[in-house]
Amino acid sequence: MHKLRQNLSHLYTVLFLCYLIAPLVVMSGAAFNDSKLPSIVPWKGWTGRWFVDLWNDDRMLMAFANTLWVAAAVAVISVIIGTAAAILINSISGRVRTVLYSMMIATILIPGVVIGISTMIMWTKLGGALFGPEGKPFPFVPGLHLSVLGQVSYIAAMVMLLVLARLQSFDPGLEEAALDLGASHGQVMRRILLPHLYPAIFAGGAVAFFQSIENFNVTQFTRGGADTLTVYVFSKVRSGITPTINALAFLLICVTLVLAVIYEINRRRRARIEAAREAEARRAEEMAEVTGVA
Repeated sequence: MHKLRQNLSHLYTVLFLCYLIAPLVVMSGAAFNDSKLPSIVPWKGWTGRWFVDLWNDDRMLMAFANTLWVAAAVAVISVIIGTAAAILINSISGRVRTVLYSMMIATILIPGVVIGISTMIMWTKLGGALFGPEGKPFPFVPGLHLSVLGQVSYIAAMVMLLVLARLQSFDPGLEEAALDLGASHGQVMRRILLPHLYPAIFAGGAVAFFQSIENFNVTQFTRGGADTLTVYVFSKVRSGITPTINALAFLLICVTLVLAVIYEINRRRRARIEAAREAEARRAEEMAEVTGVA
């Protein structure tokens, strides 16, 4: 019975991985199929012309560049707001904590369409109220800057949850000890709290970046005349999608795999260095004990 459960568990794992990987394989294969439709059936032979068409598609490349700029801005702002909110919520208690936490989490539950429309209406109305119809001190008009603000309004909450979870393992006694030894609050933040939060901060930045890349609803209502990748793909659905989309997706998959491999190599290298340091510390302790006994 135990062996049967083990075999079923392995079978489930294999099927689950196939379920995740199969769409990526099909999508990548369509980038090399000599067919005008983004499909691998029927297979009409190998070709690389879709990568050439991708290079020559200025609108798609501009949309991709806009997507990266928006995602980078969203990641930076979301990390700052999310980390600050997590530290604030973790440092207070009572009803105020509950209210702040609920306000941050509520943005995740709101549909993206509502966030997009609300962002556009609020900022355009605010711009008109502050500067009037002729004033132009700040472009309170639909554009990529409004897409950034709209996405940050809910992605920052995701970063907050990651950082808040990391804060649960933080020992407040370290802060008190550092303050008792004469450290300032800024030094405690830079040298004790933030180093402990770095894994969650980096993870939150990655989540924010990729959440922004795949965002459509908020961007669609706030982008103005600018294109992002998801909006461009959506617009191509009506006129016909070509395998250039698959070529771009294949390149993104390759870049992601390379970054994952680099991360894993660095992680194992750091683990080996840490293990070597621990082994050296144990040997030093053993030598000290032997010397003390002698």
